Amino acid sequence: MARILITGSADGLGLMAGQLLAGQGHEIVLHARSEFRAAAARKALRTAAKVLIGDVSTIAAMREVADQANAFGRFDAVIHNVGLGYRERERVATEDGLSQLFAVNTLAPYLLTALIDRPDRLVYLSSGMHRSGDPRLDDLQWGMRPWDGSQAYADTKLHDAMIAFAVARRWPDICSNAVEPGWVPTRMGGANAPDDLEEGAITQAWLAAGEDPETQVTGEYFYHQKPAHVNPASRREDLQDRLMDYCAELTGVEIG
Repeated sequence: MARILITGSADGLGLMAGQLLAGQGHEIVLHARSEFRAAAARKALRTAAKVLIGDVSTIAAMREVADQANAFGRFDAVIHNVGLGYRERERVATEDGLSQLFAVNTLAPYLLTALIDRPDRLVYLSSGMHRSGDPRLDDLQWGMRPWDGSQAYADTKLHDAMIAFAVARRWPDICSNAVEPGWVPTRMGGANAPDDLEEGAITQAWLAAGEDPETQVTGEYFYHQKPAHVNPASRREDLQDRLMDYCAELTGVEIG
């Protein structure tokens, strides 16, 4: 039995992955941004060992969630599922002065990775939209460009793949991979999304706890349990390091 934390798991793919893993006998810890959402998560997965609470749009809350996770105990795997969608109509600034989309989708996975006791496996939720992400990394907060929610989302999903591959390179003793769940009809994806919802949760659960040889890899990008094409920019170590350095500057915490 593995102990697995899934961020952003009050509903959608995160909750589905938790339900799937719990059904396999694993110990699951969920995460919600508020007590209200946590109550719904507890009801949806009554066997969950705990629900961590914190709105990870702020650096302080990211730290609080990491503290809660570490107080619970070391995890065998962490699935970084938390995220905002691509239909944000305007740039929303957090109390830290950051783009909320960047804070939740990019910075939270980075800082939680840095602060939570190192597990054996890390899984980062990316998206097929990462292939159109902007690799220049020169306006990560959208302070100069006119806001484009779809492009901003694509950028953050490219960042998630970069973080997964950078962590795989820096921590070679663990398995760190990225997942494309498909365009599925969740609250984020929308009711008209064409991909299979059930398939969307399988790969991250498989990578978090599977015993197949295919899961014993690192620095890979998967779609429906198969390696998939990734934006070549995500493989560039210089870009990975620039992104990691930027996140370290914002948070004061490095992933060495």
